[in-house]
Amino acid sequence: MPEIQNPASSNRVAVARTTSKKMGNLRVSFEFFPPKTDKMRDNLWATIKKLEPLNPDFVSVTYGANGSTRERTHETVAKIAKDTSMNVAAHLTCVGAHKDEISEIAQAYWDAGVRHIIALRGDPEAGIGSKYTPTKNGYAYGSDLVEGLRKIAPFDISVSTYPELHPESRNWSDEIDNLKRKVDAGATRAITQFFFSPDIFLRFQDKVLDAGINIPIIPGLMLQPNYNGIKRMSDMCKIHIPDWYHELFSGLDDEPATRQLMAATTAAKLVAKLQKNGVQRFHFYTLNKADLTFMLCKTLGISPMGNK
Repeated sequence: MPEIQNPASSNRVAVARTTSKKMGNLRVSFEFFPPKTDKMRDNLWATIKKLEPLNPDFVSVTYGANGSTRERTHETVAKIAKDTSMNVAAHLTCVGAHKDEISEIAQAYWDAGVRHIIALRGDPEAGIGSKYTPTKNGYAYGSDLVEGLRKIAPFDISVSTYPELHPESRNWSDEIDNLKRKVDAGATRAITQFFFSPDIFLRFQDKVLDAGINIPIIPGLMLQPNYNGIKRMSDMCKIHIPDWYHELFSGLDDEPATRQLMAATTAAKLVAKLQKNGVQRFHFYTLNKADLTFMLCKTLGISPMGNK
């Protein structure tokens, strides 16, 4: 497997900034998606039960395009809050809902004991790549949603950010300005879109710090052992896949165990490179895959509570 390269010397400023902060233990969080069928529900809860002993900072549950999983997301979030020890965050988007509807949803989360919202603009209703049109009488953008949530309850609010530019961003000035608006509206942390190179995250972090943005920026890592699946997501979101990653998974279509091992190994190497530069918090897009996520965490030295 090709070695993931260290940041170039031009990125030393970012390295100095991150390593100057107090180093702590590795901290992780997990993202799940709500189930569509009874079988998927059983798999999700098996995943939750396997990963709960790893004591994540929090877990999040996604929200489908145009609110398509609204009820399933709420049910899943409420059940995690009620039946597990984990701090759960609910995804909430601007798309396809009026402000009053979003207020009702947010209040229902608060009443269910959920204190953490991941506030997102959401993808265009016709899908990524189509023109985004704000919902009439709704929140237009993620920063507006953050501001609105702040008026409902004192939520802990995470937002998204894009270390390789959002597909609709014209330039880095747009990207950083958009993040700054969300922070000014009350966001408490940002979670990145997935990426494959430590340089990408560290250079982005440098831009964020140069802009005076000081909330935690948590790298998001995709745990997808299916190369075709991760290529589809990367193409939609304009994420660069290195040639070595394609070569690594080439010929493994009928080798699911090997693909899972490769996915865990490459993610672990990426975490290790970022840790060397002072990054200690990571968000894993699990795709509800318990074994892969557990394997990665064990590789990183994260053991279930009570085990050494």
